[in-house]
Amino acid sequence: MNFRLRIWRQRDAKFRGKLVKYEVREISPDTSFLEMLDILNENLLRAGEEPVAFDSDCREGICGTCSLTVNGEAHGPDHPGAVCELYMRKFRDGETITIEPFRVGSFPIVKDLVVDRSALDRIVQAGGFISARAGSAPEANSILIPKHDADLAMEAAACIGCGACAAACPNGSAMLFAAAKVSHLSSLPQGGPERERRVLKMVRAMDAEKFGNCTNTYECEAVCPAKISASFIAKLNREYASAQFRQRLGE
Repeated sequence: MNFRLRIWRQRDAKFRGKLVKYEVREISPDTSFLEMLDILNENLLRAGEEPVAFDSDCREGICGTCSLTVNGEAHGPDHPGAVCELYMRKFRDGETITIEPFRVGSFPIVKDLVVDRSALDRIVQAGGFISARAGSAPEANSILIPKHDADLAMEAAACIGCGACAAACPNGSAMLFAAAKVSHLSSLPQGGPERERRVLKMVRAMDAEKFGNCTNTYECEAVCPAKISASFIAKLNREYASAQFRQRLGE
């Protein structure tokens, strides 16, 4: 298979970027998207040109670092899944593919397709922890948790922190990410002591990072590799409203 590529090239955040055209030929349909970029970079190096910078790590849809926008879609057209799980058979032979970084104001461009997503880390650092004793895992039945609550916590904990939700949102909102992190811990008894402080601090951190607000377009849910439900955003809003009310009562 042969493809025409339009790839965003940008030296760093201080320089203006542009889409640059490339071609790759004789690509197997079973080649992954990132492997196709590897092949392109090998060709560029042989030609004495600078390779395209992009992030990747596990290449198994677990780490969330492969944050690319492919033909206008966060992680490309094969949902649910990260771009590292995207294969070239999803495209037509001879197709033109446009590859850009995640377009979120809170994710400044580092170089080419690499963005700085540390804003998500700072949201987690604000309250994504518990005060329960760390160490060896307790016996499974020592803390009884209803199955429904355990299932909700596991679903929320599946978030890989890739930032696709913010990239797909027309408002650049990270509400689905924050909701998953808050709901994961608030669904379990271990997360009870920090429950109110957690949601207040994480939402405030999210606002400080200048992410947009949620207006229920559900684009975040559509592109999420972990299939996190947008219903967690409603749960986040309830947690936040309750915590604010209790805080005011305390004052």
